[in-house]
Amino acid sequence: MVSTAAVRALLDSGVADHVVLARSSREALSKARADGWTCVIVTNGRTVQQEAKIRNTGLDQLVQGWVISETVGHKKPEPEIVHAAAATVRIPLPGAWVIGDSPHADIAGAEALGLRSVWVTDGRPWSQDSYQG
Repeated sequence: MVSTAAVRALLDSGVADHVVLARSSREALSKARADGWTCVIVTNGRTVQQEAKIRNTGLDQLVQGWVISETVGHKKPEPEIVHAAAATVRIPLPGAWVIGDSPHADIAGAEALGLRSVWVTDGRPWSQDSYQG
């Protein structure tokens, strides 16, 4: 049997060591910043694991900040985590865009706040009847 501590250690460092940022994502973030956009990561998960992923992939050099659910005590799609992201970089939330791969956590969360959104499909069809883009 594997201990809980061993599983957490693997998730916090082992898995994070193998995460790779797609070149297209790196290029999109670089272009967005060059065009004057403020880019903030909003993610659910454990702080140690998510920060390791952010740093190991170089995302920390491509964004102006990040908010992790464990740190702020709220998960996507709760509006508080999105407000925390705006506060982190000291910008107003109106006019922000949410880009994400989860119809529920990202796109519905944006919709609930009246924000525009972009869904990263990863080849999946849209199957949500309750809201449309």
